[in-house]
Amino acid sequence: MRSTLLISLLGAAVLAACSKAEPPSAPIRAVRTMAVATDTSGGTYEYAAEVRARTESRLGFRVGGKIVHRTANVGDTVKAGQVLAQLDPQDLKLGQDAARAGLVAAQANFDQTAADFKRFKELRDQGFISSAELERRDTALKAAQAQLDQARAQSSVQGNQAAYAALVADASGVITGVDAEPGMVVSAGASVVRLAHDGPRDVVFNVPEDKVGVIKALAAQSGGIKVRLWGGTETLPAHIREIAAAADPVTRTFTVKADLEKLPANTSVRLGQTATILAELPKVAGITKLPLSALREEQGKTAVWVVDKATMTVASKDVQLAGADGNEAVITSGLAPGMLVVTAGVHVLNPGQQVKLYVDPTALPVGVVATGTGTPVSVK
Repeated sequence: MRSTLLISLLGAAVLAACSKAEPPSAPIRAVRTMAVATDTSGGTYEYAAEVRARTESRLGFRVGGKIVHRTANVGDTVKAGQVLAQLDPQDLKLGQDAARAGLVAAQANFDQTAADFKRFKELRDQGFISSAELERRDTALKAAQAQLDQARAQSSVQGNQAAYAALVADASGVITGVDAEPGMVVSAGASVVRLAHDGPRDVVFNVPEDKVGVIKALAAQSGGIKVRLWGGTETLPAHIREIAAAADPVTRTFTVKADLEKLPANTSVRLGQTATILAELPKVAGITKLPLSALREEQGKTAVWVVDKATMTVASKDVQLAGADGNEAVITSGLAPGMLVVTAGVHVLNPGQQVKLYVDPTALPVGVVATGTGTPVSVK
């Protein structure tokens, strides 16, 4: 009897040890939610920009030579016609003297040939020489005339070359860069200084490839582009003047130039000053805005968790994302007004998981405390 009871107890213990334990039920998580409501979104794109002169020239000598001195430095304000640098003019002056001497020789040769032609013409009229001889003298006169014209032109060229030894400013402006120093031997056309002309100022910035269409659309509108200068809070009106036809091969961005329109009298714009471009997008109604923390990616699609109010469970819902407006995501489709969307802790939830609404203890009314179970109770 006792042995039978013992065997029964041992069998029950073995069966209990072999049976699998019941898995623990999923915890009921407290989640933050917000009700879906339609809104209006416009948004603003911001780009870093730099103030530049509308026209900036690289000035260089029209002849080669050695720079003996340079009077212009970075930041100097210069006037049109002001001398900025000087070449050693010795060789140029020698060339000018040689051209003048050649001109004098050509003039003397022409005068002698002209006098000979006059005498031979008189002899031909008197019948002492033939017409062929006179024609040869006429040809010699024409050749002497051509040599004189050539020598005169060469003398003018050498005179200009000597004048090119001085580099002068083509227009009034500010020196923004220096590319050559005294003592250097430069070739004709090599940049010596960079001159930003006085006049209109542009705000230059770069935009990515996918935003070029938006900028082109704003270029046709007035008031779509604004500029905020560094250190200031006031926005200045501007309009798009130029959009690059090709992307930069390194950054793959397009250079855009915005023209500053009428500036207030007390506003000063300095070359190289940092600015911010504000591209205001047109307002679009009927969209939904959610915190960025509410979004998650599922199989390459953007999705959110929606709470079923009847069963207090969550379900995944695919949404169409249009972009971001600050710290909020702009949703164009997939949600209906009144839906409860989870806005925090989305990566720890599973489909069909039961949840409860989170109650912020700091936001409870007076006389109500949190119990730690998610259900507030009132105290007297």
